[in-house]
Amino acid sequence: MTSSIRRAQIVSSLRAKGAASVRELAETLQVSESTIRRDLDVLDRNGELMRTYGGAALSPRPAAPEISFAASAEHDSAEKAAVAERAAELVEDDMVVVLDIGTSTRLLARHLRGRPVTVITANLAVLDELRDDDAVRLCLLGGVVRRNYLSLVGSLTETALRQVRADLVFLSCTGVRPDGHVMDDMEVETPIKQAMLESADRVVLVASEAKFPGTGSLRVCSIDRVDALVTTAGADPRTLEVCREAGGKVYIA
Repeated sequence: MTSSIRRAQIVSSLRAKGAASVRELAETLQVSESTIRRDLDVLDRNGELMRTYGGAALSPRPAAPEISFAASAEHDSAEKAAVAERAAELVEDDMVVVLDIGTSTRLLARHLRGRPVTVITANLAVLDELRDDDAVRLCLLGGVVRRNYLSLVGSLTETALRQVRADLVFLSCTGVRPDGHVMDDMEVETPIKQAMLESADRVVLVASEAKFPGTGSLRVCSIDRVDALVTTAGADPRTLEVCREAGGKVYIA
């Protein structure tokens, strides 16, 4: 089990129980207590939980306001379209790709129509784009339907992703901070994004200039986990340089 998946399971356990001891988590996940302590320290620094004596509890945090898929699609629409078109150029025929939840990945799916590729997704908007396309092999991950944002979420989605091996994952986010932290706003999405990171050989972050620094209270990953970033010309140049220094390629749409 990778560290990101283990940490996502720790957060999921705390959501169910409210709190847990180091010993309980170590027994559940079948790892050492020292490993759990390190995980809890990382999650505490990221603001995903609060360390307590001998264990951890969920951090008291107000829920982020949730906007609809339709409202999100209208924001920064021209830039998202440009990013999607450029990102689709990275997909070669016969590749297996994972498309994240979000509006940019829906647009990316449009550019994959008619191509001999396999698309794996929990994005119901991607399903709508590709359901009638005989050229694309479409695999829909399971999960709980999140109607407001046209997506599937929850433990079923995370479990399904552990069975997946893809060439590329196209990851979306709500913000990229100047220090290179890739952020998201929704607790239900972050563990799924982290599972997606482990499902593919290469990670491509699709983020228009509005995502620099964007928003987000939950850390998905660091930019050094990203192999390529597709963005637009107005993205913060210093953050792009952080990506390049970490070994990632930057594509400007």
